[in-house]
Amino acid sequence: MANAYRYLGKNLPRKDATDIVTGRATFLDDFKPAGMLYGKALRSPHPHALITHIDVSEARQLPNVHAVLTHKDVPPEWLTGLPNHRAVLDRKVRHVGDGVALVAAKTPEIALKALRLIKVEYEVLQPVFDVDEAVKPGAPQLYEQFPGNEFTPGCPVFSPEPFNHVKRGNIEEGFKEADFVVEGTYGYEKFPCPLPPESPAIIARWDTPTDVTIWATTQSPTMLKLIMETKMGDTNIRCISFNVGGSYGNKQTVPMPVFYAAALAKAANRPVKFSLSKAEQLLTYDLRLSNRVHAKIGVRKDGSVSAVQGEWLVDTGVSSDLGQGQIAVGLGEAQVMMAKCKNWDLEGRLIATNRSASGICRGFGGQELKSALIPLWGQAMKKGHLDPVECFKKNFVQPGDGYFWRDGKWWVCREVDYVKTMEETAKKFGWREKWKGWNTPTSVNGTKAVGVGVGVHGNADAGEDESEAYVRLDPFGNAILQCCVAESGMGQRNSLCKMVAEIVQVPLESVRITPSDTLVNPFDFGLAGSRGSRAIGSACTRAASDAIRQLLERAAPVLKVTPEELATKDGMIFVKNNPEITIPWIAVMGPMNTITGMGHYEADYSMPNFMIFFVEVEVDLETGQVEILNIAEGTDVGRIIDPLNLKMQFHGAFGSAGVDSAIYEESILDTETGRIMTGNMIDYKWRPFTDFPPFDTVVLESEFDTHVFKAIGVGEITGAPAPGAILMAISNAVGVDIMDYPATPAVILKTLGKS
Repeated sequence: MANAYRYLGKNLPRKDATDIVTGRATFLDDFKPAGMLYGKALRSPHPHALITHIDVSEARQLPNVHAVLTHKDVPPEWLTGLPNHRAVLDRKVRHVGDGVALVAAKTPEIALKALRLIKVEYEVLQPVFDVDEAVKPGAPQLYEQFPGNEFTPGCPVFSPEPFNHVKRGNIEEGFKEADFVVEGTYGYEKFPCPLPPESPAIIARWDTPTDVTIWATTQSPTMLKLIMETKMGDTNIRCISFNVGGSYGNKQTVPMPVFYAAALAKAANRPVKFSLSKAEQLLTYDLRLSNRVHAKIGVRKDGSVSAVQGEWLVDTGVSSDLGQGQIAVGLGEAQVMMAKCKNWDLEGRLIATNRSASGICRGFGGQELKSALIPLWGQAMKKGHLDPVECFKKNFVQPGDGYFWRDGKWWVCREVDYVKTMEETAKKFGWREKWKGWNTPTSVNGTKAVGVGVGVHGNADAGEDESEAYVRLDPFGNAILQCCVAESGMGQRNSLCKMVAEIVQVPLESVRITPSDTLVNPFDFGLAGSRGSRAIGSACTRAASDAIRQLLERAAPVLKVTPEELATKDGMIFVKNNPEITIPWIAVMGPMNTITGMGHYEADYSMPNFMIFFVEVEVDLETGQVEILNIAEGTDVGRIIDPLNLKMQFHGAFGSAGVDSAIYEESILDTETGRIMTGNMIDYKWRPFTDFPPFDTVVLESEFDTHVFKAIGVGEITGAPAPGAILMAISNAVGVDIMDYPATPAVILKTLGKS
């Protein structure tokens, strides 16, 4: 197992730890190219309006203002969304906070002063904020090209053909086989903010009329380059990422800040930095998807699901750059969760409404769908008096089960089986002792009632997309890893260095990794979908193995043995059966040569990862206040690469609009004004570090056939099963079904008839 390794499975100091804790680590705010200006945006006060007149003459005359842009001044071919539809600036504004004008100035203060000099007149239009209302005939239309406010299905980045509808088997026969059938409408609709601590920011500099360098707070530089180049006409992007102060998936492509910075930089002919304030991040940047499911589920008395039918309405706000892809992933994850079900008719529809946009976020479609779908499934379990843990064990994907994934292809699961993980985690949590049945508390003490709940999640994107890596050996016993991976807090760059060090067998400090720069590194899709350990790890370990192969092939003639008889450690090559015969790398390579190994990984969606989340809550029946008493979360990672980083990923379930979106974390929209009311860290409720509940983990190591180190990533999914589990626990504590997210005291008291 991992402890037999030199580096893997061991808590070693991160290579970047000293720089981070001493302040030497470079973040975007630490970097300033020569002549840099500061960009700011004037934003709409209306959720839906036409700009009838705009006067920027005074702003342009202000000293040290270098550019002022309106919808008349930005490149018309620059469009974001799927398909491309949302302009840098538009004559029509579609949410409160939508861009109206842009300013670049010598200082942020001058830019803000210039914004105040811009005069705008609007023709106010009727907005729409509800997905069911948005698709009705006669509803206000956001875009002419999307009648009925429904975006065109399909995500070309994932699949050439649209995948937004799972339709297989015989749905009528499936319901005939069911012993318990439930139908209803359930939602996960409060579009919380993932809220990475460092707000999104971009610096753009044009090097030629068609070449732009983007310094970005992105966790995936190549993804930003790949996607944004499809939206900016004849533009070649070089993307560089420093340390990123958290992302949670939310700072992948950063589309509108890229547009704003690049447009201003082109107009001013100077580098421009465009960064969001914390209020702008909360009010105008990409939020989590909102969604509502009208569905029907059939369950047999043995707990297996026989049929799933429904319509999944996804509210993406004014735009979404990968909303169709999130629908595709969510549909795939639902099949993984209910893999024994052969009869499906579940369609996802992406709807536009007049609030700020939704975008990429940790959980990526699956958290949204399953947070709505699991409570409905729970109603069927309740009808049959079925234990949810046993139902999850019965239905979750196992080897031989199949599903359509987000590429629209049929995949058959291999290798992974998570029943043991469920059993071990249930045992550690004490599920058998604490579970008393549906809508039945574990205990009641005065006004305090305790209940338990459970949820599951799995994602085949742990093996998604392509990665390339190079490992270069120098004559002095060092290895340089070239792969385009950013550091956004989870220690992925360090883990990849550990993998390379394990193969090359040199001290960890002798392995260095290149800066996150698309110009100098081979292709890597990015840190998404838990793909770091398996996809990127495979490319890096294959590159390291290829480099060592070349090294030993060169050494074999020198030592008069075959390459298979050789090994290397700490910059020395030796004969395995006679370790006293050694030569240094330099004796093989010479002082002025290097050896470069290459590694490549191709997408494989046959091995979903897994997470099970148990929670115990206490509810005050008089006040409706919920307290999380205890959590136990379990997974099987194949093999642990870095124990401490893995533990941090578990704890990260409380960030990124995860666990606490079940009880208080939400964006509150005033539908009279179209304004989001939670624009600061007091009004937006978030758990402080001092209020962290007890959190047990169960991590199995089944050594999956993923790559040389048998690992699979889980960071994407640690928070995803939590919302449904917590709603279940609250319902069991209070004795009635609580179905609204977040389950605030007001929601609970109203359901209990006490408000």
